[in-house]
Amino acid sequence: MRPPGDERLIRGTAEEDLLATIFPLLPDGAATLVGPGDDSAVVRAPDGRFVVSTDVLVEDRHFRSRWSTGYDVGWRAAMQNLADIAAMGARPTSLVVSLVMPGDLEVEWVTQLARGLAAACAPSGAAVVGGDLSGGVQVVVAVTVHGDLEGREPVLRSGARPGDVLAHAGHLGRSAAGLALLDADLPDLDPELVDAYLRPDPPLRAGPSAAVAGATAMMDVSDGFLRDGTRLARASGVLLDVDSGALGEDTGRLTVAAARLTSEDEHAAVRPLVVDWVLTGGEDHGMLATFPPGVPLPEGFRAVGRVLEPPGTGSVSERVLVDGAAPTAHGTGWDHFGT
Repeated sequence: MRPPGDERLIRGTAEEDLLATIFPLLPDGAATLVGPGDDSAVVRAPDGRFVVSTDVLVEDRHFRSRWSTGYDVGWRAAMQNLADIAAMGARPTSLVVSLVMPGDLEVEWVTQLARGLAAACAPSGAAVVGGDLSGGVQVVVAVTVHGDLEGREPVLRSGARPGDVLAHAGHLGRSAAGLALLDADLPDLDPELVDAYLRPDPPLRAGPSAAVAGATAMMDVSDGFLRDGTRLARASGVLLDVDSGALGEDTGRLTVAAARLTSEDEHAAVRPLVVDWVLTGGEDHGMLATFPPGVPLPEGFRAVGRVLEPPGTGSVSERVLVDGAAPTAHGTGWDHFGT
């Protein structure tokens, strides 16, 4: 295997040589019985069930190479999938990764991708057990992840009931602020916000902890608090009423970032942008959950609102309210097919 700094290109590199470079970098896990190298992997499923999810990252749609290293993309690809498993109340066990690459991509970029995958998986003990390689006009990373419910029932989006406490674990708005700073191409960027976008750090342990504590519904916030909260509310047939004061954990840092972007000094002038980041910004991958009243919230969760009965008659135009009224944010969050 060549040392770091490998200047080979994908074009002209045999698939077997590329795999021989990548395989030693991929994480192993306790659930893996047969890892990469055969036609399929074999993974333990002691619960008798397994949780599965999949997601993709497409160059210039979900990441830009001028901002993101291979390590960043590998980290993000793993984390957004691991968060989906955690949001079901499960523990991630294994991933399969498919990679489409143009011929002028450096082999070193791919080895850094593998290192990013490994670093993101390490805390949860999940393994990369296989995948596929293909040539194409742009980089596409597709990840399928599996998880173990460990004897618990899955926590679905559809279980929230009126009277439940709405709670959130993780951050809101940091990733969106980091993306906005990168997009503005400003010098001396806030490294914590930029890292929140390039390498999100979702509270993966919070998912299983919420399931153990009796969470009635849960999902990860990948496309924005309003959009994902609406999905949970619709699935459960309820309304969510959010306390805006409970969402202010990161507003100080976000306000400073917004001031840089708008060249405004007054808090009131930048507040709309901060509200947009918190309510509609995605890819922080925090856990949004509901709990029966009186149940102690697991570590990492904070109460951010309550679950209400929907109106008795007529359609529900707003599934998520903020302080009892329609949200004032611009838009609702990320739409994969929007403009």
